[in-house]
Amino acid sequence: MLVFVYGTLTDPNRVDSVVETFDFVGDAVLSGLHRVDGEYPTLAPGGETKGRLVETPDMAMLDAYEGVGRGLYVRVAVPMEETEVAVYVGDPTRLGVKKPVSWPDGETFEQRVRRYVREEGVQIAAAT
Repeated sequence: MLVFVYGTLTDPNRVDSVVETFDFVGDAVLSGLHRVDGEYPTLAPGGETKGRLVETPDMAMLDAYEGVGRGLYVRVAVPMEETEVAVYVGDPTRLGVKKPVSWPDGETFEQRVRRYVREEGVQIAAAT
């Protein structure tokens, strides 16, 4: 599966410590979400983020690293050309982001992120 990375996982040594198999397949730009920093980087509505595409079958390992089961990050599918790319979006309140971040209304953080990605046309393109 393709994964868009924009923080610690842009470092090959870090990726190698998290998953068993991976390849960097190129640089990319995520449109519709921008990076914000707290204890760990995350994304917020609007703008764009430069990052890298990693291909790996080890999604369970990435989910564990990103704390998906603990509610730190959610994994969402974002369109790129004729495929979808996994993107991890962290909960800014759980990651110590000081800058105010506003997501659409919803019951859970995951629902709010998924709604925004769907309704605002968030997408990824290969960097040129």
